[in-house]
Amino acid sequence: MPNDLPKPNPDLPSSGLAARKLCFVAAEGAEAQTALRALTDRYGQQPAEQADIVVALGGDGFMLETLHRFRDRGIPIYGMNRGSIGFLMNEYAEEDLAARIARAQEVTLHPLRMSAATADGQVHEALAINEVSLLRQTRQAAKIRVDVDGVTRVAELMCDGVLLATPAGSTAYNLSAHGPIIPIGANLLALTPISAFRPRRWRGALLPQGATVTFTVLEADKRPVSAVADHTEVRRVVHVTVREDRSVGVRLLFDPEHNLEERILKEQFEP
Repeated sequence: MPNDLPKPNPDLPSSGLAARKLCFVAAEGAEAQTALRALTDRYGQQPAEQADIVVALGGDGFMLETLHRFRDRGIPIYGMNRGSIGFLMNEYAEEDLAARIARAQEVTLHPLRMSAATADGQVHEALAINEVSLLRQTRQAAKIRVDVDGVTRVAELMCDGVLLATPAGSTAYNLSAHGPIIPIGANLLALTPISAFRPRRWRGALLPQGATVTFTVLEADKRPVSAVADHTEVRRVVHVTVREDRSVGVRLLFDPEHNLEERILKEQFEP
């Protein structure tokens, strides 16, 4: 996936912000709102529908919301951290925004597409930039069958849940569930159980990016399960299919000294 690796962005001119139509968006927190006022006073503000670059102010959760919001526009998103984690964000600074954007490196991320059938026969579709996770809804553990490309790999996974993560999402919920960190260019997806009870020693698998994963909920009436694609939740699912959708791409801009590829590599060596 060489085209998805960080690279200089020739579409962003070095002549300043005058030639770029910037839209600043911010999370609801006080820190993000203060930054929004400061930056719009300094650089102006373009309507979202006319912008060709979006500057997102907040944390990783807000960045995911922004990527989904502007997904169909295909315009790049440059984030600055005014939240807690900020793995997908650049450091915040009000000065020299023109120069930072001009030398930014671009990463294209392809989301997962979830198709979830519920007990009442409805089918719901959603995209996930980080991960699709299945989670038990009650005190009882879930029972889930896991098929990969039509082959049953786990006949009965008894667990709190299971997730499929993209490389960008591998440092989020996947890492908290003890899944592997995946470099952006690795062409892999992480299949990770969440508190697996049986088979107890199964720790998950690395799958090729083209794999189609199907989750079938066993004893769905007794052990209800919800499916979550980033911030979209579907409850009482019985059958969930997940695959990478390469027809969709979201564009992120990073400062060269702090790009996404470097962050993922660095995360693997943090204590």
